[in-house]
Amino acid sequence: MATPRKTKKQVLFAQGNEAVVEGALLAGCTFFAGYPITPSSEIMEEMARRLPRSETGVFIQMEDEIASMGAIIGASLAGRKVMTATSGPGFSLMQEHLGYACMTEVPLVIVNVMRGGPSTGLPTSPAQGDVQQARWGTHGDHPIIVLSAASVQECLEMTVTAFNFAEKYRSPVILLLDEITAHTREKIELPLPGEHEIFNRVVPSMPPEWYKPFEDTMRGVPSMPPLGSGYRYHVTGLTHDVMGFPTQQPDEIKALIERLFRKIDQFYTDIMLVDEYLTTDAEVGVVAYGSVARSAELAVAQAREAGVNAGLLKLKTLFPFPRPFVERLARSCKTLIVPEMNMGQMSREVKRVAASLTHIRTLNRIDGQIITPSQILKAITQG
Repeated sequence: MATPRKTKKQVLFAQGNEAVVEGALLAGCTFFAGYPITPSSEIMEEMARRLPRSETGVFIQMEDEIASMGAIIGASLAGRKVMTATSGPGFSLMQEHLGYACMTEVPLVIVNVMRGGPSTGLPTSPAQGDVQQARWGTHGDHPIIVLSAASVQECLEMTVTAFNFAEKYRSPVILLLDEITAHTREKIELPLPGEHEIFNRVVPSMPPEWYKPFEDTMRGVPSMPPLGSGYRYHVTGLTHDVMGFPTQQPDEIKALIERLFRKIDQFYTDIMLVDEYLTTDAEVGVVAYGSVARSAELAVAQAREAGVNAGLLKLKTLFPFPRPFVERLARSCKTLIVPEMNMGQMSREVKRVAASLTHIRTLNRIDGQIITPSQILKAITQG
């Protein structure tokens, strides 16, 4: 007898970190390698519990974050959808392997639950100090996709999005959370089967002898067979030609790096994700991300009640930076306010694209405490 199709969504009372696990499993993640570090440890603990229950799931606790990155790169090359999770110091250790994954175009997801720093910093306190590290932490010119989540439900949804982008564009994707989002517990609904589009990587259709592993395509994204499936190819962090072998030919180097950028650049409209709240007639705009965006949403609602036309642009994609949305809001607002739990990392991006369009003010907090709605409301009503 056929199993009846589920028509009612399962409801959970879950942490943000637990919602990340639900999203990863929904997206098809079958391999996790990591090392425990607060405030991300619940992701690893839950993956250790859940993955081995499936026939194909594999969980490995590695000796450190460097080894964790090496393990997920290898598993991805072998055809698995992969993820690791970390925080502050662990994310720093991952940067060299992150650069390798960018150059070799290995799909993977890194969840970084940000905490105060630098160094050991504030292990279980909220911060948003890794924004620019996520974009520029590894050396060299490289594109990268960096996402953020502001609620527990978004933790699930943005994890699915992270996997889809990783597979669609053959790129590492970083999901930045902060301690508040990761440890907040609230009601979420698990999607029904088929409700979310799940993207699986494109494998070659030609015979192995015709395959060029880093060939340019219309999308700029080469197909990617699992190693061991009969398609043999060279993988190196050196600049390489279309066959994967090291090259110092200027034309081949130029073609490679330009393609790495083009495969992201030409799909900006797909990758740039934002939510707009009361921005149509806003005179004061707030640009925020992560848990701060939740404080900002309440502050904007309270400002409206007080007679101030405020609006919120919530960034779900941090990089590529959603420039068109920021510029549009800046053109219609007298002031933009950028609250964040750092010394002004995302505000630099806002100023870069909108400083000539409107007045920009920052609201920064670096003491391990949340930016409250009342603080943002005060900034809004100051005019």
